Amino acid sequence: MSTRLEDTLAWMNELTAEMEERRKAVHRGGGAARQKKQRDAGKLTARERVTALLDEDSFVELGVFTEHAGFEMMRGLDAPGEGVVTGYGTISGRTVFVFSQDFTVLGGSLGKMHAQKIAKVMDLAVKTGAPIIGLNDSAGARIQEGVDSLSGYGEVFYRNAVYSGVVPQISAILGPCAGGAVYSPALTDFVLMSRGSSYMFITGPEVIKSVTKETVTFEELGGADVHGRRSGVAHFEADGDEAVLATIRELLSYLPQSAKEQPPFKQTEDPESRETPELLGIVHPDQRRPYPMVDVIRAVVDDGGWLEVQPEFAKNILCGFARLGGQAVGIVANNPRHLAGTLNIDASDKAARFIRTCDCYNVPVVTFVDVTGFLPGVAQEHAGIIRHGAKMLYAYAEATVPKITLIVRKSYGGAYLAMNSRDMGADVVLAWPTAAVAVMGAEGAANIIYRREIGGSQNPDSTRAAKISEYKERFDNPYWAAGRGYIDDVIDPKGTRQQLIRHLRMLREKEEARPFKKHGNMPL
Repeated sequence: MSTRLEDTLAWMNELTAEMEERRKAVHRGGGAARQKKQRDAGKLTARERVTALLDEDSFVELGVFTEHAGFEMMRGLDAPGEGVVTGYGTISGRTVFVFSQDFTVLGGSLGKMHAQKIAKVMDLAVKTGAPIIGLNDSAGARIQEGVDSLSGYGEVFYRNAVYSGVVPQISAILGPCAGGAVYSPALTDFVLMSRGSSYMFITGPEVIKSVTKETVTFEELGGADVHGRRSGVAHFEADGDEAVLATIRELLSYLPQSAKEQPPFKQTEDPESRETPELLGIVHPDQRRPYPMVDVIRAVVDDGGWLEVQPEFAKNILCGFARLGGQAVGIVANNPRHLAGTLNIDASDKAARFIRTCDCYNVPVVTFVDVTGFLPGVAQEHAGIIRHGAKMLYAYAEATVPKITLIVRKSYGGAYLAMNSRDMGADVVLAWPTAAVAVMGAEGAANIIYRREIGGSQNPDSTRAAKISEYKERFDNPYWAAGRGYIDDVIDPKGTRQQLIRHLRMLREKEEARPFKKHGNMPL
């Protein structure tokens, strides 16, 4: 070996060794002490989260050696990797892009270069047609960088909005998320939170106390339970980082890589022809008797699999993902066990958002109906139930994915339309023999239609009962609506699974053109 070659190799080895030392320094993040503090708080480090989320040895890091922008107030401060780990890998063999904020580096604060690293992987996700997953753990805007850090947030927010509906965007809140930082997750398709270790709010407890004199803890103000049960900001909550990351993996199994693709098909050994006689024991024919609608769903779908979205928020309506004959579907269902399954403001918002998300990503929507109407009350009216209820009407009418509606029991009034009737664009409408479709229930209808007969009778109670019975026999069943073409078929509950799968298969290649427009104007 010549001396020149030996010198070249020695020089290259020195450069490679320097490169590896620099890489190790970046991987150490904020150092061993801060990483220990992170773990002692029950949280994984930024890199441990990426490893737990992705398939083994699949992560490819981008922007490893990025440094902060060097503003005057940042001089002398070290920020390995700019406080965020970015790159791509696979989940169940499918490519995803990910960014994971590192709280051990300047509290995971977002500066200009931190934001540009995130923007870079977002751009790549859209160019290649793959989901983007954000693992948020940040103190917020980097104060030392002033308006440049706000500009960084703007770059991310803009992409959240422009790329909405292009590729799935998923946000996991695994630590603090405050101030302007909360708006990026709020703009994404799904928000997941870790109980006890994450929170989201616009203004913190100290500011609130100084302005309104209210005293509140971080958890009480913006913890996972608050956003999963009261505000509706969070779609999923779980105990600890690992559980949140596992939920993301499950969620992605129902979603396509992008709006250009179909959701992944999953083979099942659950027979298409499997009958569901247990449904007869779940749903009582007495319309006033509540029952667990989730049991109906689980009985019908493949292997009882059900990933519920916002399970603790607006519990009078159920939204979630399942499979029928291997095909991913989104399910919307009234829940008679809560507020009698009526539609209120929160339920309308929850369902409308879920329907639109399914439509974005080509997930068929199956609707199970058992609804008396919209929730009455002064509070609901004054808070805008008209505006919020209109969101459901808009969402169903706007959606062009396959839409199947099954009327399990009652379907009355405006809620009949809001739960995806034939007129609102349902491709197939089915009903059980227990179903009833009308403007209102028999008691109320009879009191209005036959008020003169009842009022002029010598025995009003007896006449009222007779008229109610007469109305039920004529209208309070599925056959009047079926006769008018609003219901395609009245089916045996035991054959529900088979019927739904057959109709979904028929609709698989559905195409539906709409008039040209820039975009609609949803009632917000």
